Amino acid sequence: MTSTCYKYLVVTISRGDAFDPDCPTRVVLDRIGDKWTALVIGSLEDGPLRFSVLRARIGGVAPKVLTQTLRAMERDGLLTRTVHAQVPPRVDYELTPLGASLTGPIATLTDWAETHLGAILASRGDYDAAADAR
Repeated sequence: MTSTCYKYLVVTISRGDAFDPDCPTRVVLDRIGDKWTALVIGSLEDGPLRFSVLRARIGGVAPKVLTQTLRAMERDGLLTRTVHAQVPPRVDYELTPLGASLTGPIATLTDWAETHLGAILASRGDYDAAADAR
């Protein structure tokens, strides 16, 4: 799929179109729309962190899931992984300029979610009550 995505972008356009089912923009939206990616970006906004600190800051994420998320983000150019030669080894994760460019949009979405949480939970309760009454 990587070669297909690359070929699509090189041959057809310089900017993606998320509404085109063949456009790899949807893959990017999947990545940045993932809750763990959003939380990693928010956590790294103030600077690099070690894996254990990052995991503690996010909370509730399994080490395997966080590792998979970090690898995918590194592959997409959103963060860098720096291994420091010391004992014990130290690994830091830091946003790239591309990853840092997502901090504003992610902060806006996070603020919206936190602001409207009560209304969404109330709507869910109303919906579930109506569904139970049917």
